[in-house]
Amino acid sequence: MIIESRFNGPPGSGNGGWSAGVFAKAYGGGGPTEVTLRRPPPLDTPLTLAGDQVRDPDGEVIAELRTAEDLEDPVPPVDPATARAAAAAYPGLTDHPFPGCYVCGPQRPDGLRIFPGRLPDGRTAAPFQVPAQVSVATVWAALDCPGGWAVIEAGRPYLLGRIAAHIEALPRPGDECVITGAVVEAVGRKAMVRTSLYGPEGELLGRARATWIAR
Repeated sequence: MIIESRFNGPPGSGNGGWSAGVFAKAYGGGGPTEVTLRRPPPLDTPLTLAGDQVRDPDGEVIAELRTAEDLEDPVPPVDPATARAAAAAYPGLTDHPFPGCYVCGPQRPDGLRIFPGRLPDGRTAAPFQVPAQVSVATVWAALDCPGGWAVIEAGRPYLLGRIAAHIEALPRPGDECVITGAVVEAVGRKAMVRTSLYGPEGELLGRARATWIAR
């Protein structure tokens, strides 16, 4: 497994959702999978899955995986117009801790360009135009950042620590999808969030539960 440099999150490391999706795909299993990131996933580095651990060439543990329990109910969807309006007010357009993030970075014209803005009830929502090449890792990545932006505040960045996801179906290239996120609980430096991905007809395509940690 290799996390290519273009799939970065913070500078010099892989986007957490994309990396977790790559690891989950290698781990196999048809149900929900949970990935705990122990170190920032290195870029352009051969990684090995040994049992339930992902290791780098030096043997350091990058991530641990396990079959997850059933995920909670999905975050309710919104219509595309509401998602577009929320994205127009995406705070990351003007204040982003990692503006080069492959998923949500405004400085990445070649990225997924998922810009989750807040709804009045505190949820996040964003439209998502599926790229020409779509994979399991694409969906995990899409389910990542909209949860983080439900808790990220100016001057208080968060990083993904753990994510469990289940994909019902891959979206089709070019599909106009909607992603929603919500905070479950925030205590101290940790926040539990949920995200859901919906297809053009409102069908649930995937959902995730994640723990984010304030830096």
